[in-house]
Amino acid sequence: MSSVLERQLIQKVTHDGSVLGIIISANFREPGIHFFTPSNLSQQVAYMRHSKGKVIQPHVHNPVPREVYHTQEVILIKQGKLRVDFYTEQQQYLESHILYAGDTILLIQGGHGFEVIEEVEMIEIKQGPYVGDHDKTRFFAHQRGEKYISTPSRAVSSCIV
Repeated sequence: MSSVLERQLIQKVTHDGSVLGIIISANFREPGIHFFTPSNLSQQVAYMRHSKGKVIQPHVHNPVPREVYHTQEVILIKQGKLRVDFYTEQQQYLESHILYAGDTILLIQGGHGFEVIEEVEMIEIKQGPYVGDHDKTRFFAHQRGEKYISTPSRAVSSCIV
């Protein structure tokens, strides 16, 4: 796949050299296994596409001690339309992206919030164990200039609030 097309189907949201999130478009379709995350992240995300008859050898995962300091989340949009807003660790607004059915996002660091644009069904995956409200600091979104960025083949709009 060309790097230009890949950049359109895989979007990295960055700030000051750090990756805050990775958006995988529903339109991404490449044969084989594609990891989108570096090996040092505590949440690993890959896309896999194999032909009929491919056998994935049975396996077990060995116990390996790991330390997780920040919760990373994967959200799969099953249906609908969701806006995700990205913030710095200091709660300053950065940008927004629109997610559609079939899109997947990995939220790595920084802050984030959501607004449901169309009724949505989604699946959230994150590390455990669950520690309740100790896991997050909630804050109010301040006035922001919004920059909506959608996944490829979908309209891109922008507005200032």
